[in-house]
Amino acid sequence: MDRKEELLEQVVEHVLKHGLIGLTLRPLAAAIGTSDRMLIYHFGGRDELIAAVVARANEHSVAAVAALEPADGVRAGVEALWRAYRSDPLHSCLQIYLQAAATGLIGMEPYRSVVRETNELWYAALRDYITGCGAPPERAGRIVTLVDSSLFGFHLDLATDRPDELAAGVADLAVAAGAIAEG
Repeated sequence: MDRKEELLEQVVEHVLKHGLIGLTLRPLAAAIGTSDRMLIYHFGGRDELIAAVVARANEHSVAAVAALEPADGVRAGVEALWRAYRSDPLHSCLQIYLQAAATGLIGMEPYRSVVRETNELWYAALRDYITGCGAPPERAGRIVTLVDSSLFGFHLDLATDRPDELAAGVADLAVAAGAIAEG
């Protein structure tokens, strides 16, 4: 692994633990044992580094979904995805994506491009998983759109501390996704 890759992995590890919000190069560099000049040399600047972190965190998210065993049916698959969303590594990686979105970085370059690319990879991973759980390929896209948007919303709603309502919402979503799969 070359030095840029080593630094990126160290930065991703740091960001997974501490988040993106308020991230500045000097404290980050000190925390991972390098200098802000080295980060600038390898990544060009803070924006490019954050874009690389978001892309790498998405790679970890895609790998986590790819590692899930297909469930026996779409309904069970949605419930398994929700459990994965709530545990690491997926939970931490999704937090990075949500923090990037929350800070308004999505509409600017290089964030717009990296988010568009990561979304395509994420969608494909979810589509493969849902298809593996038994969804007909011609309905998988519709199911993924519903499930992804809903689970992200439920993920954000964890802050409201209503676990029973969230569990019921996930169960309802699983039923709806299963019904779409069945036609």
